[in-house]
Amino acid sequence: MLKGRATSSGTANYASRFSNLPGNFRPMLGCSVSSIGIGTYLGEPTDADDRSYEAALREALRGGINLVDTAVNYRFQRSERAIGKVIAELAAAGIKREEFIVATKGGYITFDGEVPRDPRSWFEQHFVRTNIVQPSDLVDGQHCMTPKYIGAMLEMSRRNLGLETIDIYYLHNPETQLEVLDRKEFLTRIRAAFEFLESAVGDNKIGVYGVATWNGLRAEPTERGWLSLDELLKTANEVGGESHHFRAIQLPYNLAMPEAVTRGNQVVGNTRATTLAMAQQLGIGVSASATLLQGQLSRGLPQILRDAFKGFASDAQRAIQFVRSTPGINVALVGMKSVNHVRDTLATASHPPATVEELMQLFKRSDET
Repeated sequence: MLKGRATSSGTANYASRFSNLPGNFRPMLGCSVSSIGIGTYLGEPTDADDRSYEAALREALRGGINLVDTAVNYRFQRSERAIGKVIAELAAAGIKREEFIVATKGGYITFDGEVPRDPRSWFEQHFVRTNIVQPSDLVDGQHCMTPKYIGAMLEMSRRNLGLETIDIYYLHNPETQLEVLDRKEFLTRIRAAFEFLESAVGDNKIGVYGVATWNGLRAEPTERGWLSLDELLKTANEVGGESHHFRAIQLPYNLAMPEAVTRGNQVVGNTRATTLAMAQQLGIGVSASATLLQGQLSRGLPQILRDAFKGFASDAQRAIQFVRSTPGINVALVGMKSVNHVRDTLATASHPPATVEELMQLFKRSDET
């Protein structure tokens, strides 16, 4: 496995090579991180898409994007393996491991490269008979976050990626468990998972950990699937002390899903704040997923966007600019599996992030001139 992890000096050295991307790098978790990260969720589990991702990853990592986001279940482990192949190639060519931030996730059941002919039998053979998963551990037949399962997924990800240390490891959509469990049992399971992840930090298998969510950090406190940053941080403090390593979150944020900055759903005592405001206050790194909402925001945006973000060639670039410019967002994740898509996205990064004044144009009243 490739040794090392992202470092302050390594990522700063990477950033120094891209004076053509003004304002593209910002601090996150003690590192210099690109304002845009490459996501690897979309695509089919095929050799053709593997090759496309490999080419896109080479273009991105050589072009000014130094955060890669994936999950063990993305394309049934193929996305992780493509990343591992490209990082190994770049390391052999002299680009240091310390310059890249790699994030992955565990929580969903995954197959190995493709859907087997008999998924139930395959699952029984690989997870139940090996005592990695007990049927009672599963929620909705697909989600598990016991220490034994997360440990197995972490080892799988380390092998796939070829990395001794993964920079950020997320519990993947833990709010899925709240569809079945009451909050007390959910927090008991979170505690056990955090205890394992703290031990994984101590073993140099991960740098920091967090939660990657879909609904949990956007929901209202009255909703069953709501996640409380206060509860999560208290749990991390209980198992890891004040120097705990719960340091990162991921949630959808885009023009159609703005709740991270519009919904005061995080509660501490009598104080309510938005998820982004709370994360900033607590020093938690934030990655925004679904920047283009799986391509739905790449075309047909209203004129107000064109007026606010002049000089961009496409609606996709404007949508990315909105996310990467939002105060409190460290990284806007964009799924890219073609070289042309990477180049188009990097064209966005050639512009400085929008100012607060430019962002506020999006919220003008209709009667304003």
